[in-house]
Amino acid sequence: MKHPIQRPASRRHNHLAFSITHILTGGALLLAGAVVSPAFAQDQATNLDRITVTGSNIPRTNTETPSPVQVVTRQEIDRSGKTTVAEYLQTLTSDGAGSIPKTFGNGFAGGGAGISLRGLGAGSTLVLLNGRRMATYGLADDGQKVFTDLSTIPLDAVERVEVLKDGASAIYGSDAIAGVVNIILRSDFQGAILRGSYGVSGDGDGDAKKATLTAGTGDLSSDGWNAFFSLDVGKTDAIKISDRKNRKWIGTGDIRRWGYDAADAQFLGGAYLSGGTAGGVGPNGSVFDDRNVDDENPAFLVALPGCADLTTIPGQSDATAQAQGCLWNPAQLYRDLSPEEKYVNVFGRASFAFGEGGEVYTEIGYSKKETIFSNTPSGVSGGWGYPGGPVNASSGDGAVVLSPTHPDNPIPGQASRLRYSAWDVGPRVTNNTNEFNRFLVGVKGNWGDWSYDTAYLHSGTDLVNKRTGFLRYSAVQCALGDPACAGGVWRIGDNAGLNSQALYDYISPTISARAKSSLDMFDFTVSRSLMDLKGGPLGLAMGTEWRKTSNSLTPQTYTDQGDIIGLGYSAYDGTQNVYAGYVELSAPVLEQLELSAALRYDKYESGEGKATPKLGVKFTPADWIALRASYAEGFRAPNPAENGDGGLAAFSNARDPVRCAIDPDNECTARSVAIITRPNSGLKPEESKSYSVGIVLQPTSSTSLTVDAWEIKRTNEIAQGSTADAIAAGNVLRDSNNIGGVANSGTILAVNTQYVNANSSRVRGIDTDIRQTFDLGPGQLEMDLQWSHLLKFERTEGDTTVDYVGTHGNCDVTNCIGTPQDRINFGTTWKQGPWSVSGVVNYIDSMENKDRRGGDYLAFYEDGTPVEKISSFTTFDLSGRWNITDAFELNASVQNVFDRIAPLDPSTYGAVNYNPLHFSGAIGRYFTVGAKYTFN
Repeated sequence: MKHPIQRPASRRHNHLAFSITHILTGGALLLAGAVVSPAFAQDQATNLDRITVTGSNIPRTNTETPSPVQVVTRQEIDRSGKTTVAEYLQTLTSDGAGSIPKTFGNGFAGGGAGISLRGLGAGSTLVLLNGRRMATYGLADDGQKVFTDLSTIPLDAVERVEVLKDGASAIYGSDAIAGVVNIILRSDFQGAILRGSYGVSGDGDGDAKKATLTAGTGDLSSDGWNAFFSLDVGKTDAIKISDRKNRKWIGTGDIRRWGYDAADAQFLGGAYLSGGTAGGVGPNGSVFDDRNVDDENPAFLVALPGCADLTTIPGQSDATAQAQGCLWNPAQLYRDLSPEEKYVNVFGRASFAFGEGGEVYTEIGYSKKETIFSNTPSGVSGGWGYPGGPVNASSGDGAVVLSPTHPDNPIPGQASRLRYSAWDVGPRVTNNTNEFNRFLVGVKGNWGDWSYDTAYLHSGTDLVNKRTGFLRYSAVQCALGDPACAGGVWRIGDNAGLNSQALYDYISPTISARAKSSLDMFDFTVSRSLMDLKGGPLGLAMGTEWRKTSNSLTPQTYTDQGDIIGLGYSAYDGTQNVYAGYVELSAPVLEQLELSAALRYDKYESGEGKATPKLGVKFTPADWIALRASYAEGFRAPNPAENGDGGLAAFSNARDPVRCAIDPDNECTARSVAIITRPNSGLKPEESKSYSVGIVLQPTSSTSLTVDAWEIKRTNEIAQGSTADAIAAGNVLRDSNNIGGVANSGTILAVNTQYVNANSSRVRGIDTDIRQTFDLGPGQLEMDLQWSHLLKFERTEGDTTVDYVGTHGNCDVTNCIGTPQDRINFGTTWKQGPWSVSGVVNYIDSMENKDRRGGDYLAFYEDGTPVEKISSFTTFDLSGRWNITDAFELNASVQNVFDRIAPLDPSTYGAVNYNPLHFSGAIGRYFTVGAKYTFN
């Protein structure tokens, strides 16, 4: 998400295969209480209860399939101390670059939360609720990638989450390229459960209050019906950067004490760059002296007075401001570390039995969430884009200037180009209010030998985005450059106290945008057993699906005219109708061998269509070992944000090879540039192929191991054109501050590109899952470890292939969080009677601070040496539960028990001096206490 603006496993009693069933689904051995039918020694399916597993429409006698599925139980979520589905899923080792945290409040999709399996982006990860889709979040990530917001789901209604880690396009739709996250809610409930929790950080802030009520009545088998609802309400207070001012680099933009130059600290404001020919965006203001300018003598910055009274950084004076700029700490003064959030989530379900095994069911969901994020004040200059092209407010005819007679102009008689951070206007504040709704009605049952399930689904979102503190370009030009401006004359710096509220209302009006999305879907699936094979029944499933999706975003007020300083234009509008038919077979040809195959055809109304197959095999040569493999294809048609009406302008970090070559000591650091991206009506659909090969071992009744190697390759990948390639090709807007006498070498303000079908991306890795259970005296100790190791993350565009594994790239995607090679979670749970204690270690590997393997460093110390690595990060979370009675439970958790501080990361733009992957190390130790009461 770029900125649109700124910166069990209980012991098995008899059969060895008893726990392998759970290993194949990725996680039920983690906690106690799992009891299933034997996995490998299959009885006749017609004599057993049947279940449906994510990744297949064919009911089975066990939960294992040829595809790797990780099952996340409620108990796993609870032991982590996380209070939402989104927060927990983003700790999975399979989550990667492109994941959308709720803390990036100034991103395009601020307020939303999404998961990015395999680092392929939230738009390539299909999220289901009870096996069916939801409407996407109103705001597209990076202004391009539509995704499902995970924060609309009430946690107390969640029974489990199943994560399918290979392609599932043949089952759920062609866009399930990276995998599927299926959030499974309770299907029935009787009684009532009341929960409450309160959380607070070790610094006494970030208070989180939450209450949930789940209540239901009726028994489907005896009464013929069941109905229940779950209500989830909460409020989380914002945490300011200033609240962590003593937490080393977390609470300050000034990282000079850790070896950096002021010019290379991206969150330290006011510094002069490039020998005083750029920068200077401070609270006092500075102007360019344009007198006597030629190729050898560029204009230089002259500071306005008042620096010492306007900055909080010691040692600043008018003299130092003239020499280096007025250094100040805008992030510490104005920016949130995490946003304020208020929400209410409701889910209800009712089911009614009829006939022999028939059921009519309906589900209703509603969510309303408000997120408020405060950021640094706006500057008065810069570059950004809109449909009419790039805007240059820094130089040329469009420059923001102080008029020759402006009382604050230090160079009388000259229209002076101004650099100024409008602290007197106040912070830029974004308020997102999102409403989500979902309605489902369906019927399922049996007709002779056939089982059927059919439903109609409607889901939608309505999001209102309001912003204050942003500057209207034309009004600013008038108030600063025209002595007779109808809105008044804007006094700046230490004279800002002379302004009226009417003047501020004129230059900084409240602006807004509105985003809507909707999904209407009808599906019909039938399944049956065709015949008995040596290993069990030959299963068949067939189905059809129609869905209509629409996404629209009105541009922020005035951005369609390019009239809001620094705020990128983003808008889209489009509708897609998709028709699909699919068939699936499961063939246990031998007791030791199961084959599976599926084929789906998706047809888009726009003309794109493709058949996507999936093949799987599971081989069980002995009770203690199983081998599995799968192959799948997928494709994703361009969405309205990519080939419809609209476009976007965002900000990212990029190096300038022209200036770096001229002045390698000062001009090689990646700095903020505007990225202007146009839709492309000529886009082709993305296509993908995925492979997985795995082994499951159960050497003892209490030890299990799974290892899965996987690869996903996307071709015709829809992405923004490479920023580096666009810069190399000269598709840029530059300032007038040329250096070294080289023409057209000014600072890059904006880069022009469009959505393109990049040649391909190839991601390859290995997932390992190890589980062990011990009996210790009267209690039981359970341990589990998940390890995701990336081997490749290649992207090919044209004749160039780059690999991002183990580096800070790709910075063209959400947050610039990088691609760590290893992520490991290690959990333990000890139980004894009414007590349980759990601990979870979370490890994220170090990264080379380069844009790609063998590429360029992204940041440098003051002495010119590169910042070579972003350190690894490890945290430990602790939780405990005490069942005082059968009805009453107390629980508590501590996240980041040892108060580890996130490593300093000078390159990411998603957070101030730390990587968003390391968010818990920015917040510090966090405590939560809660209680649950069950009414019988």
